[in-house]
This record gives sequence, C-alpha cells and structure tokens, in this order.
Amino acid sequence: MPNTFGKVFTVTTWGESHGLAVGVVIDGCPPRLPLEAAEIQADLDRRRPGQSDIVTPRKEDDRVEILAGIFEGRTTGAPISLLVRNADQRSGAYDEMRDKFRPSHADYTYQAKFGLRDHRGGGRSSARETIGRVAAGTIAKKLLALGGVGATTAAGGVEIRAYLTQVHDIVAPAESLVAFPTLADVEATPVRCPHRPTAERMIERIKAVRSEGDSVGGIIECRVRGVPPGLGEPVFDRLEADLAKAMLSLPATKGFEIGSGFAGSRQRGSEHNDVFESRDGHIRTVTNRSGGVQGGISNGEEIVFRVAFKPTATILQSQRTVDRKGRETELMGRGRHDPCVVPRAVPIVEAMTALVLVDHWMRQNAQVGTFRV
Repeated sequence: MPNTFGKVFTVTTWGESHGLAVGVVIDGCPPRLPLEAAEIQADLDRRRPGQSDIVTPRKEDDRVEILAGIFEGRTTGAPISLLVRNADQRSGAYDEMRDKFRPSHADYTYQAKFGLRDHRGGGRSSARETIGRVAAGTIAKKLLALGGVGATTAAGGVEIRAYLTQVHDIVAPAESLVAFPTLADVEATPVRCPHRPTAERMIERIKAVRSEGDSVGGIIECRVRGVPPGLGEPVFDRLEADLAKAMLSLPATKGFEIGSGFAGSRQRGSEHNDVFESRDGHIRTVTNRSGGVQGGISNGEEIVFRVAFKPTATILQSQRTVDRKGRETELMGRGRHDPCVVPRAVPIVEAMTALVLVDHWMRQNAQVGTFRV
C-alpha cells in the first residue's frame, strides 16, 4: 500500500497537516524491547517546528501518545500505534489555495490524481507527515543500537549520524568535517552543520533569504557505522536502492548519491576501485568509494550517502500561477514555512535510514539466519 514502508518491519503513517492529528502504526517490532515515550519524544523534539529562529514559527509541542503495542515499558510484539495531535493550526491562511495551485507544490498533481485535495497546508504532502517516520525511526534505531535483531556486530551495534554539508552555495570544506561527528557536534548549532564557521555562514544566509520572503535548499550527508557485511539484496531490493527510495520519499528531496556518487563518473576504474585488504582479522577495503555497499549488499565499511533538498516551495512573494479552471492568476504565499527545510530534515534522514536497515536486517535473519561475522 502507498502509505506503508518496509516488508517485515513495516511503518504506516496517517493524518494530514491541518487535521486533528498525525500518527503511525509500526508492525513487526520484536517483543520485550524496552521503550518509553520519552525516547520517542527526544527525536520528535529535534524535528518539531519552532525550535529556533531559522525554522517555521508554527508552535507545536508534538507530544507523542502511545495508543497500543507497549505494556509496562516493553513492546508486546503487537502493532505499535503512536499519535501526535495538531495544535497550532491556522487553516485560514490557505483559503486562497483552495482554487489556486501553488508553484512547485503537490496541489495540481494531487488534484489530477484524486479529483480533490486537502488544501490546508498541503494535507498528506506536508512535511508534518514525517512525524510518524521519526517516531518509528526511534524504535528502529534502538533495535540497531542493541546489535540488530537476533544478531550482533563487531562494533556492538549500528550508529547513524546525519548532518548538513551545504546550504545554497555555502559548502562545508570536506577536510573540516571529522570522519564521524558526534551528536553534540551536530546539535551545537540550529543549522546542524558540525563545522561551526560554515554553520554560522549558513545561518546568516537562511536569515537573509527569509527577510526577502525567499527560500534556499541544501544537502545532508549521512554516515552509518557498525553494519556488518551481507545486508541487502543483489537485484531489485539492493540496499542502496532502498535507501534511495526512502530518501526520495521525503518531501522536498531531489537527489540521492552514495559513496563517490556522481563524482565517481569522472574517474577511471583504476582510480575508483576499492582495493581489499585483511585488517584485524576481517576483510576490509582500503578506500570507501562504494559508500559501504557493493552489488547491492553491505560490505562492512561505513555506509555514506548524501541527499539533496530543494528550496522550500512556499515563498512570501507574489508568483504567477493558474486556478483549477486553468485561468491565469497570481498567488502570494502565506502561512508559516521554513526558509530552509534542511536543518529539520536531519532527524528524518536518520529515521528513514534506520527503517531501511532494520527491515533488511530482519529479512536477512529470516532468509539465512544470523550474520556470519
């Protein structure tokens, strides 16, 4: 179904931006996993609006409510149902959008597909839908951090870290980024770039375009360590293919690359190949231009990929458009929107990464048992 992600560890999100609530149902989670609402809330707080002066001022506490699937602080093995109520709705700001299509939004395509649409804040196309993904991702990250599902890794668990490397044309120097930033490094500034001088320039740029009623996009890099070799499939469900699908299913995403990405196309095979070596009793690669995945299957190196986000489509400027009858008109953007969506997308990228990995981990265990490492 189009609102469900995963094959064994499945996630179904529901709700609209300006409806009563949004939520998620997680099925396939193993029983007896210790889980408290506070753990989920910590990740939702990183995603919520109103957390700094460079994001949308919409005031939402995004308090999670556990409806089912957890008893006495542990998962039961039954579907887990989580709910977050919408509180700060101002649907009147979208009245003009009832008949006019916002440039670069999903208004026209939703109308063309379904014959009707929820014009209040974009309905299902709003990034508010990602609340359910982040909540589910908390559970997936906890399973992975414990060493996966019925398996262990050499590192004792999987760790996922995403952060900004670019806003508009401001790029963090590659040599300035440590190999695997700490969460404290990432969270040190509201823009979530671990290189503070670059972060300060990014913040200035976001504030500048916001003052002009405009917006900018950017790039998030994500690194995953502790994934053993053998995760993924060789053909249609290649690990990088499922990661790409997960990332490109997020609102405002326009590009995905793993390892050397597009830059690798400018190299020769003799330059690009990752040479194998024996290190500490394990087969490793000297370089990691493959980004931790070869032939659709993890090779034990860090998984490294990047996701490109476009500028926020709603800008506070008058733009040409058409209405539902095709008549030319103009539309002034209204409502409360991020001048740059990328800082708040960091925990969403981490959540989707965790959902892909835990689902593949369960499928691997179902097919061949625990990892042979």
